[in-house]
Amino acid sequence: MARVRMTGKERRQQLLDIGRKLFAEKGFDGTSIEEVAHRAGVSKPVVYEHFGGKEGLYAVVVDREMQVLLDGMVSALSVADHPRELLERAASSLLDYIEDSTDGFRILVRDSPVAASTGTFSSLLNDIASQVEDILGQQFSSRGYDAKLAALYAQALVGMVALTGQWWLEARKPKKDDVVAHLVNLCWNGLSHLDHKPKRRVRS
Repeated sequence: MARVRMTGKERRQQLLDIGRKLFAEKGFDGTSIEEVAHRAGVSKPVVYEHFGGKEGLYAVVVDREMQVLLDGMVSALSVADHPRELLERAASSLLDYIEDSTDGFRILVRDSPVAASTGTFSSLLNDIASQVEDILGQQFSSRGYDAKLAALYAQALVGMVALTGQWWLEARKPKKDDVVAHLVNLCWNGLSHLDHKPKRRVRS
């Protein structure tokens, strides 16, 4: 049976889908252009023609995943009127992405884990934290707290949700809505009882 000829756009999307799957399974180093070409049923030059090499393919895959996750988070944060709703929407948005785009999240955290100070996922978390910081800053000012500390709390909250999400990627228990509820419970009950000027109780 004759093979159906793809348009350039269709072929590019096919190669992106295959690359995404392989990068999620094997990471960047474990993935080869040969395997991408083999799974697509094309020669290696076809892959090079579209992306210039493995680095180019990986960059496009990562950029697309980052944009999907960032768009979802920004959209979730933009419609939250109350700070507790903000926390719930942020946590829910990340877990929705993990559930719907598991391969994409594996790619983002495999070579750039949450705890890293540099890398694609770290830069993405910083973008999200800056959005949270703006909202927290307004809340801090209206409640008599030092607005300069909003950046610290934004990093702490986003980091906690991201680390929990990375754990949930493999565990998948408890259910997503329960994870969101517990995250918000910890965050909100902590934020709602903040000391204005906390001090360490135990000195090292």
